Amino acid sequence: MIVGAMESSAHAMLDAWEAFYVILGSSAAALTGLQFVVIAVVADTPGLRSEESVGAFATPTIFHFCQGLVIAAVLSAPWQSMAPVVWLLVASGGAGVFYTLIAFRRARRQTTYHPVAEDWLWHTALPLATYGALLVAAFCLLQDPAVALFFVGAVVLSLIIIGIHNAWDAVAYIATHARSKP
Repeated sequence: MIVGAMESSAHAMLDAWEAFYVILGSSAAALTGLQFVVIAVVADTPGLRSEESVGAFATPTIFHFCQGLVIAAVLSAPWQSMAPVVWLLVASGGAGVFYTLIAFRRARRQTTYHPVAEDWLWHTALPLATYGALLVAAFCLLQDPAVALFFVGAVVLSLIIIGIHNAWDAVAYIATHARSKP
């Protein structure tokens, strides 16, 4: 009887978040598509692109948007218990930490652009903190799901905001430096 109540409770809690994740998941998917347009435009701009800088700055933005989409999909599925949700969120958080460290290494090695403090904040520190928060929230999901779900929601929103900032920063850089190139 307790298992049945927990299953119903998990389903009801996740249902309460469905509209939130439909909005954020759709936004993440649309923004991912727009990034493809930006990359297509950059491909025709000589001197402003390199495989190294795309791997360091553009690809992580796609990764953050896709993580927002994946988390929204996980939390929108009709789970019978929170256990698979916890493990999928742990996997997403772990993958996010790991990938952010890879992106950090790529940003340090690339030579096309010299990152400033704001770049390190938005491309490394904030994503690491966000994915770390996802890991903590995932583990708290079994103890206090009502509170943990608010933290997971904040993580998804943060990933989208980080992605928007980084995409805008890249577009602004390209727009201003494309005109200064011969």
